[in-house]
Amino acid sequence: MAQKRKLRVLMSILRDKVAIIKATLSLRRTAASSVRLSVLRATAASPSDAAPPPEDRLAAVLLLGRGSLLTARTCVAALVDRLHGSADAAVALRCLVALHGVLTQGSFVLRDQPSFFPGDGGRNYLNLSKFRDDSGPEAWELSSWARWYAAFLEQTLIASRRVGFYLCGSTRDRGEKVSASSSSELLIELDVLSSVLERVVEAPKNSEQLRANDLVHEVVRLVREDYGATRSEISLRLAGLGERVDGMSSAELAQLAGVLTRLDGCEDRLISLFGNRKNNDGLWDSVAELKTKAAAEEERREGWRLVKKETKVDAAELARLVGRFTESRKLYAAAGSGAGFRGLDLVPVTVPTVG
Repeated sequence: MAQKRKLRVLMSILRDKVAIIKATLSLRRTAASSVRLSVLRATAASPSDAAPPPEDRLAAVLLLGRGSLLTARTCVAALVDRLHGSADAAVALRCLVALHGVLTQGSFVLRDQPSFFPGDGGRNYLNLSKFRDDSGPEAWELSSWARWYAAFLEQTLIASRRVGFYLCGSTRDRGEKVSASSSSELLIELDVLSSVLERVVEAPKNSEQLRANDLVHEVVRLVREDYGATRSEISLRLAGLGERVDGMSSAELAQLAGVLTRLDGCEDRLISLFGNRKNNDGLWDSVAELKTKAAAEEERREGWRLVKKETKVDAAELARLVGRFTESRKLYAAAGSGAGFRGLDLVPVTVPTVG
């Protein structure tokens, strides 16, 4: 199996070398071919599965986003084609790292190109659910990291579209946006942001030894940065919703309770993945406090519902009794007005005196 893996890597290296040399020496070199050459150099197969994309090659890819819209579109298309055209797990991870760099460091034009949402009628280019490099046990493990990383990037982009800005690489103050949003909007955003954390906790559990792999380590580092940004956005929405609990509908309270339960379920796994470096901002305390506050509000409302129900029952019983009494009086009055009525007439009584 190890021999098969070595042969696969060697063939990939030779194929990439030939493609690079051919593109470099081509007399018909176009702007599109130059873009594809930059992408190929950044994601080329390496003798070591542990090698992340070279920084200078990755920077060259990102510079393409400062050109025309056509150049940016060609760049992302070349990355996607490279991602789906290789059966090598390490190459797939390098492509995903490059795409992640596009989202975190690329120009706005370059960032806007990965439009892959099936809900918008597009193809999901980050769907690697069936990807598997079967050239060896380590390649299988790397494949699981590639599938997870692609799913994480997909969910991050979906969340970014929902909240209206890119989560990765964003430094703008979002407090005003949260204040201007309705409770229902904040709940929808909190739901999709929580889905990002749920993707994070799905990181491969049985391949901790690969965390020493430089390529996997780089992937985890990049995910950790986005995870920190997502936590900040979640904290803002928790604070905003905490001030509105008493004005939320019962359906909204139920939705909030569900999302908070999901967040609570992510805590242990996230701490095991990242330690305290990204978990010391009080998020979990905020989740617990808001759960308690929402439960207390729902309990208060349930108490009022019971009181109203009992009051309604008492009022109905009282109305029934008053009705019976009124009806009795009517019957008595009707009977008393008849000529043949033999009721209790007053009869004079003579009391004799003694002595």
